[in-house]
Amino acid sequence: MTKNQWISPFLVAAALFAGNAFAHTDAAPVEVEGAWVRATVPGQQGTGGFMRLKAKEPLTLVGVRSPAAGVAELHEMKMEGDVMRMRAIKALPLPAGKTVELKSGGHHLMLQQLKAPLPKGSEVLMTLEFRNAKDEPSLLHLKVPVATSAPAGATPAPAHAHGHAH
Repeated sequence: MTKNQWISPFLVAAALFAGNAFAHTDAAPVEVEGAWVRATVPGQQGTGGFMRLKAKEPLTLVGVRSPAAGVAELHEMKMEGDVMRMRAIKALPLPAGKTVELKSGGHHLMLQQLKAPLPKGSEVLMTLEFRNAKDEPSLLHLKVPVATSAPAGATPAPAHAHGHAH
């Protein structure tokens, strides 16, 4: 197990007590605030992940993984004419010192082919992958709360509609 894959039970417990997403202390130089994943109902195959990211140095978010999903991707939603379209993107720049918000209706994380329902009050493990200006990778391991709405301090995200064009 590599240093970036180890999660201290003490740090997990402390993060749970604090009510925020847990990030490993030796991870990518990124602050995470207001992280949450939308709760699902039985049979629902996908959901969104939302948070605010603030990189301490210029980074690019290049991937997401979660054991809860068969597919995890970065997505963007934007208007094309009078149609809102959602599609996967390969990368999202994070300028140093600037907050980048992952929210419904904009950039967000998509967890698809869910392996089980994600009930309110549970948690989802996910790993964000970044690349710096030298194309060196770094990882950020998170334990993100599952909720039906944005936690206090997070930007509310409207219901994630699945009827849009891809």
